[in-house]
Amino acid sequence: MILWHIFLAFFIPGILGYGGGPSSIPLIENEVVGRYHWMTVNQFTEVLALGNALPGPIATKMSGYIGYMQGGVLGSIVATVATVGPSLFLMIVFLGVIYKYKDSPRVKKMTLFVKPTIAVLLGIMTYNFFKQSVDTSGWIQTAAIALLSFLLMERLKVSPVIVIVAAIGYGALFMA
Repeated sequence: MILWHIFLAFFIPGILGYGGGPSSIPLIENEVVGRYHWMTVNQFTEVLALGNALPGPIATKMSGYIGYMQGGVLGSIVATVATVGPSLFLMIVFLGVIYKYKDSPRVKKMTLFVKPTIAVLLGIMTYNFFKQSVDTSGWIQTAAIALLSFLLMERLKVSPVIVIVAAIGYGALFMA
């Protein structure tokens, strides 16, 4: 039964999360944290940060890790297949149609509606992470880490991977 739950937890975001990882992450969080209670918001945030630090698609890395935590190697395989399966199937089925009409004004208009949806989903996820950070670390540390991260990435052009790893290190050393 756990493998079926793992499949559903990642298939639903896989089928609904148009646009890839960034749009799927809040949906995965809802399933993993909200519905099945396999993780807390803090644990999910740590998995997300680790997934962002590694190369490759974020949703598949997260599904593989969470699937492994819940069902071992078979759980990892089921979660990864459930994550990429819907996109793979739809891509194979509709690629010919989309390619045929790629210059159509209707197709171009459709993408204009998708972009705001992804922006809203990312905004909700950011708000939830910010709120969780304030609740656990307080306003001062949250603001300091956000400001320092912004300055490092935007002004000094430090790689986001290095900033994320440094923030994880800071949290492990000073927040434990």
